[in-house]
Amino acid sequence: MKNPMLEALSLLLEKLLLISSLKLFSPGTSGEDKARNSFYEISSFLRGDVLEVPRAHFTHYGIYLGDNRVAHMMPDILLALTNDKGRTQKVVSNKRLILGVIGRVASIRVDTVEDFAYGADILVNHLDKSLKEKALLNEEVAQRAEKLLGMTTYSLLWNNCEHFVTYCRFGAPISPQADKFCENVKIIIRDQRSVLASAVLGLASIVCLGLASYTALPAIFIPFFLWMAG
Repeated sequence: MKNPMLEALSLLLEKLLLISSLKLFSPGTSGEDKARNSFYEISSFLRGDVLEVPRAHFTHYGIYLGDNRVAHMMPDILLALTNDKGRTQKVVSNKRLILGVIGRVASIRVDTVEDFAYGADILVNHLDKSLKEKALLNEEVAQRAEKLLGMTTYSLLWNNCEHFVTYCRFGAPISPQADKFCENVKIIIRDQRSVLASAVLGLASIVCLGLASYTALPAIFIPFFLWMAG
């Protein structure tokens, strides 16, 4: 007979690995450790093109505005801390980005192609093929992006850089990356072993922290809701 505790720990590890493999939630940036001297064929980009930067852990998107300028949505915690445009206009560091995601604050800003790409390769209008949607005229795409410049709320699932470019390019904000994450969450919820794992963790928290409302209630309701959702 299998040990329920070992089975639950194995399941938890399986779920953590599944979540860590999602491109959407991983905060690293491969370009951060690269020399930012990549050469880009800027002359081949057209105003209104969607520029896509596939990185090791997520994909970043922007709209090319011409003259080596890219409009893109970037989470940035500094926007909530200061109005100094001299500081906030500097290239967003990884720490600022992660804290911006947590704080749900971002801006649709304009950077050079080099700063936007951050050392990574660039794909042009790749979403046209993957989404199979009819794109708007390039000039309309660029004008939509320019009208949205400025501060905005940020959400990994409901308002990220992919939502921004798809709204500009196709007229509807959609995000395959967010959709993929939601599908994986459904898989986790529908797996009834998640009920056992959450119940074991709840009991462990009660044993370690004692019987109190902040330990007992989650230990009861989380497994219940997972069971009902499954």
